[in-house]
Amino acid sequence: MMAATGKKVWMDGRLVDFSDALVHVLSHTLHYGVGVFEGIRAYSTPRGGVIFRLREHVDRLITSAKFYHLPIPYSAEEIERAILETQAANDFYPSYIRPLVYRGEPALGVKNLKGKVSLAIAAIPAKKYLGEGSELGIRAKISPFRKPSSESMPAFAKASGNYLNGYLAGVDAMKDGYDEAILLDGRGRVAEGTGENIFLVRGNTLYTPGLESDILLGITRDSVLRIATDLGLSAVEKSLSVNELLSADEAFFSGTYAEIAPIKEVGHYTIGTQVPGPVTRRIMSTFFQAIRGEAREYAAWLTPVPTPARVPIPRARA
Repeated sequence: MMAATGKKVWMDGRLVDFSDALVHVLSHTLHYGVGVFEGIRAYSTPRGGVIFRLREHVDRLITSAKFYHLPIPYSAEEIERAILETQAANDFYPSYIRPLVYRGEPALGVKNLKGKVSLAIAAIPAKKYLGEGSELGIRAKISPFRKPSSESMPAFAKASGNYLNGYLAGVDAMKDGYDEAILLDGRGRVAEGTGENIFLVRGNTLYTPGLESDILLGITRDSVLRIATDLGLSAVEKSLSVNELLSADEAFFSGTYAEIAPIKEVGHYTIGTQVPGPVTRRIMSTFFQAIRGEAREYAAWLTPVPTPARVPIPRARA
């Protein structure tokens, strides 16, 4: 997976050395998982560094925080500037940026709503999340662990505690020699990966689970749907059975860190010809053109990273 190393971490309005980015061992978020976060990508383009779909990630962070009663002491614009400052200070590409909203002060008790709500932002060098060569196809298995219903825990909120489920599924798959797990929802329908959305292809039509399967509405998922439409492909959001997955012509994961990762095997079943199919290749090609700044129609998805001296440092509201 990924080693957490970087230069600077933004913590409540100031940049600190990576090794000094610490919180108390009795922090509420550490004990109960009541925190929310985002995963954001920065890329190098011929015109300089850019952050992919920054505003959409910040909007989702704020929505997640509201649902978990975590009042962020910064506006959306201030959070964006803080993310840009963090990336500029670390200055490596590609990078993976992790904003985290949390309660870091000592506080035990499940129903804690007291104490300071903090924002930290880190950036680390990005590698292939699903392993080198994942763009050629990965092996996945259907997990024995099901996705919790959104009536139990809101899937649309990107909350720290929600990822216990993905952790169990992912470790189970890894121990069995697979690259990733595919989780089913409570009805036994296809939901998503441990940190990715999933797409199936049949003919020239894409299929992907919708909200009824308790998925996270991924930013890259949204990008794929837009790209598919622009390429003249049909894209359908619907409940998907395991049989539909196993008999698909093509399948792939999408996610901020995973980017686009074709699926060549699910358990003992091969998907298509075990190589990225024509539809997947078209989507991958357009997606990578977009993040490299080579597709003018997706220029609005890219926010330029300024030099550190040009980024004002946001301060928390009193």
